[in-house]
Amino acid sequence: MANVVVVGAQWGDEGKGKIVDWLSERADVICRFQGGHNAGHTLVIDGEVYKLNALPSGVVRGGKLSVIGNGVVLDPWHLVKEIESIRAQGVDITPETLMVAENTPLILPIHGELDRAREAQNSVAKIGTTGRGIGPAYEDKVGRRSVRVADLADDETLEKRVDRALVHHDALRRGLGLEPVDRARLLADLREIAPQILEYAAPVWKVLNEKRKAGKRILFEGAQGALLDIDFGTYPFVTSSNVIAGQAATGVGLGPTAIDFVLGIVKAYTTRVGEGPFPTELDDADGQRLGERGHEFGTVTGRKRRCGWFDAVLVRQTCATSGVSGISLTKLDVLDGFEELKICTGYELDGETLDYLPTASEAQARCTPVYETMPGWSESTAGARSWADLPGEAVKYVRRIEELIQCPVALLSTSPEREDTILVTDPFAD
Repeated sequence: MANVVVVGAQWGDEGKGKIVDWLSERADVICRFQGGHNAGHTLVIDGEVYKLNALPSGVVRGGKLSVIGNGVVLDPWHLVKEIESIRAQGVDITPETLMVAENTPLILPIHGELDRAREAQNSVAKIGTTGRGIGPAYEDKVGRRSVRVADLADDETLEKRVDRALVHHDALRRGLGLEPVDRARLLADLREIAPQILEYAAPVWKVLNEKRKAGKRILFEGAQGALLDIDFGTYPFVTSSNVIAGQAATGVGLGPTAIDFVLGIVKAYTTRVGEGPFPTELDDADGQRLGERGHEFGTVTGRKRRCGWFDAVLVRQTCATSGVSGISLTKLDVLDGFEELKICTGYELDGETLDYLPTASEAQARCTPVYETMPGWSESTAGARSWADLPGEAVKYVRRIEELIQCPVALLSTSPEREDTILVTDPFAD
């Protein structure tokens, strides 16, 4: 059976939650493979709104196994609160429906404190983090000083892991003017939360390999967007993990041959939260209109998203680095009523035309977009469920995007409702 990876192909907020939910009905297992609770997914099902951060989108679907993989960094206190919140909406979450990889690194309170202190004192350039400790938690993972889920099961090991982390963190905190970590309090908090996390702990790599051999369909759910990838994003204004599709295998313990189809989620225009370059950003009435019509506010932070025209250069680039098989184009209905639309087809930099975004952040900031203008449409695309429901100019816009990004449209989303989706290519087809 086909296994599908879903990745954001812009700066995040592309509407992955709805698409993952739409696909999860046909999957047996839904896996989160990177990121932390800085990612926000909003699902609308039969008028009920579910806001998820750490939990995979599949938890709202009965009879599915949801997995948090080792590529994620997990705040255990947030996870428990999120489980309680979703349960209050009538969703049943048990160890039979939710599994957390034993080798998943934990986000501790000290990570959030460090994250916020750095951002407050960064006089050079703010990164625009959510302040939830994701970056420092990944640093500890690479520095081999993480407390992982499995460590919660053995008190002696837990103390050793905490002590190793505090040697590093207390030195950093002195430099930032913070008080030393209260070791006893941290250990007490971890011991208290441990039973609530350990009931979901499992050797995820083993379970998923067995599921795959049994012919089960696995859906890999990415967070953020490929332009925030630590290697291929607009560095240093990126997240602290690999976001591109290749991380799906590493982030759960499967080999790359487990991936059969990569679906890139792409908004019909472009948005970004936080700092960093944004070549097609609009500071005019069109940008304001996109933001208002698209309800462009971050699920996690509530921050207003920056808005701009569709950037085909960036999407073509992310389709290449993630090996995207087909895209899901979302929020087409936000463009209804514009007299004309613009698509970025290249950049001007120091008198040269580029067909890719350069690596150096200084050069990225100086890139100016080269636009192609297309006529808009006055009819509504909201709720369309077939090509025949779309205005002719909207179809032309979609087809032109396919040409410019060199990747076909597999799905077309025309509203937040899961059924308002046009299926062109079935990602789960064998």
